[in-house]
Amino acid sequence: MRGAGGRPCVLVRYPNGIHEEFFFQKRAPGKRPDWLDVTEIRFPSGRTACEVVPRHASDLAWMANLACLELHPHPVRAGDLEHPDELRVDLDPVPGVEWPQIRQVAQVVHEVLTDLGLKGWPKTSGSRGIHVLVRIEPKWSFDEVRRAALALAREVERRAPGLATSAWWKEERQGVFVDYNQNAKDRTVTSAYSVRPKPDARVSAPVSWAELDACDPADFTVKTMPGRFRTIGDPHADIDQWRCSLEPLLELSRKHEAEGQGDAPWPPHYRKAAGEPRRAPPSTARTRKPVIEVARADREAEAVAAAEAWKAKHPKAAAHLEPADVLVDRMRGTSSLWYRVRINLEHVPARLRPKSDKPQ
Repeated sequence: MRGAGGRPCVLVRYPNGIHEEFFFQKRAPGKRPDWLDVTEIRFPSGRTACEVVPRHASDLAWMANLACLELHPHPVRAGDLEHPDELRVDLDPVPGVEWPQIRQVAQVVHEVLTDLGLKGWPKTSGSRGIHVLVRIEPKWSFDEVRRAALALAREVERRAPGLATSAWWKEERQGVFVDYNQNAKDRTVTSAYSVRPKPDARVSAPVSWAELDACDPADFTVKTMPGRFRTIGDPHADIDQWRCSLEPLLELSRKHEAEGQGDAPWPPHYRKAAGEPRRAPPSTARTRKPVIEVARADREAEAVAAAEAWKAKHPKAAAHLEPADVLVDRMRGTSSLWYRVRINLEHVPARLRPKSDKPQ
């Protein structure tokens, strides 16, 4: 409840198990218990939805009965939907980046936050990444919080060149992406203690900074977490006692602006922001990168398999690829995800580059 309680939440439901179709449910079911709290969220598109606000253990039990594995809470409390009380640092590794490098980038995040007088609370994502939560005073708008997150991402990239990146477009990324856009309105991340759709039932686990240096995401599963909780309690037990100021990060953002670093690209479907650069990947520019689309899939595992099949079909080209050249894009629909597979051929000699196998 500490991670999602009192916040409007998106439910991620797997009614037929983790190997079958799943969907994101923003709108609370019409048939729901009278005691379940909901609140109306307004999206950037102008549409609205009444989302579930869990407040009691019984609410979680009700959601579990709906085959909800993951909770994705918004960074606001139900009592004030326009002023986030949490900045979220989402560390998203590109293909080929291993866990030690992700931990290394997380420690740089810790260093930057500490230098600026903010306190970060790390947790595993339950997948490949790391989330760092920063509780803030609820006095800034979503756009200001996102701008602060962008300043943080750029500073982490400056301190860890080659290890971390703030580049929005996948074809430009190297290392671990510090996803500043997770702080845009209507974006969410998995809550602490959510179960992820993995065969070993991994959990998004709160950890201490000292523990992060030695842990492995596979350590935290549905089987191991109850005993861990009984032994050490919740590493984020004191998170609600902290309310940090965004001013140091906003001052850093103003410094970046003065140096010529303005806004960065927003996600699709958001309004065009003042000062935002061209919202299109470099591969679509006149001097474009040689990126081709090779497959589309309903599930991530199928997308990864399609990428491997393409490499098997084109072994001479595949021999020149770097891990980050295989781009598996999560494409968000209204209530579900699908996956697009692209290959960046910039490291492949021109004579060996296959034509696009773009799906119909």
